[in-house]
Amino acid sequence: MDFNDTAEEAKFRAEARAFLAANCAPKGSDKERLSRRLSTDEYVKAAKAYQKKKAEAGFAGITWAKEQGGRGLPPIYAVIFNQEEAKFDAPSQPFAIGLGMCVPTVIAFSDDATKDRYVAKALRGEEIWCQLFSEPGAGSDVAASKTKAVRDGDDWVINGQKVWTTGAHFCDFGIVLVRTNPDVEKHKGLTMFIVDMKAPGVEVRPIHQASGGREFNEVYFTDVRVPDKNRLGEPGMGWNVALVTLMNERLAVGGSTGPDYAEIFELARNMPGPTGQGTLAQDEAFRQKLADWIVKAEGYKLSKFRTMTALSRGQTPGPESSIGKVINANHLMDICNTAIESMDHYGIINDGELAPMEAAFHQGYMWAPGLRIAGGTDEILKNIIAERVLGLPQDVRVDKGVAFKDLPSGR
Repeated sequence: MDFNDTAEEAKFRAEARAFLAANCAPKGSDKERLSRRLSTDEYVKAAKAYQKKKAEAGFAGITWAKEQGGRGLPPIYAVIFNQEEAKFDAPSQPFAIGLGMCVPTVIAFSDDATKDRYVAKALRGEEIWCQLFSEPGAGSDVAASKTKAVRDGDDWVINGQKVWTTGAHFCDFGIVLVRTNPDVEKHKGLTMFIVDMKAPGVEVRPIHQASGGREFNEVYFTDVRVPDKNRLGEPGMGWNVALVTLMNERLAVGGSTGPDYAEIFELARNMPGPTGQGTLAQDEAFRQKLADWIVKAEGYKLSKFRTMTALSRGQTPGPESSIGKVINANHLMDICNTAIESMDHYGIINDGELAPMEAAFHQGYMWAPGLRIAGGTDEILKNIIAERVLGLPQDVRVDKGVAFKDLPSGR
């Protein structure tokens, strides 16, 4: 592909820069960022105000159809805006899952009345969405979900538990995948619904993470009633609906944030080597590791260019988007682990004001294991890459052709 902007893309990039410069501060140190300075409620309020401005300026739903409030532009324009927005301290994170995964699924699988009710409000930042897929007994095997829904007149009644639900504690709506038929294979008995997160019977319990963050939640459903009009797709076809959401999710979490080889090289240039002679950056073993990290980072960058090429041609990224997540999560963990071990006792410091660089590696190390799980574990994604990208034979699946109710559960 041509890595330079076309005249139209350059004009759009200039418009995006002007909007961002007028509405956001440039990205400064970690401790100066809005997410650090504001409480959760204050940050969500700031995010809603920013999202409203984005919608009014035409920078929300850039690829969405005009009848859905978008601009109907090719996906490369969304990539350009995201590149520019990443340079600013923009409070956009609360909308990443809703507008990136949930609402596009609603647009793809609901009727006009449902879209009229939800899409515009989400785009303007008036309502925030979450995705309710993971369960304690299912993990990355989303098709093994046990949370069930039973038809009762015009409603469905949901009972069960979801886990690792990002942002559920401040979200207004979610898309939930539930089992509606246990008598067929696990992939064939699922259905997806829109659920009101404030409905009676929905209980959200925040999970306190090792890093100190509280982004994730457990969500319990006790006799929660959902009208049939909130169903996305036909009963039993929820797996096909979920695939659309999951593909967007794996693309979204493929680009991780955190310290990279440049940061650890900077650290190593100012740190004594393991023998006490010279700096760590001059140590032969460290330099070999550094070379490996650079090769992986450059390889991933080229892989992203392939995705951007597909987007610039109006194509939808396929299963190859899983590659980025597998590489980035392990890359981040390896770099942060090496940095913390190299710093010896100083590696335990997790105070951004006292020692910003040490804290950044500490935070990255604590976050990386979660990144390896989010959007599918390494093992699940490697299977996808092997089977759907490389065309290798399918893994052995003992549950094939077996009704979900007959699968061994260990209970």
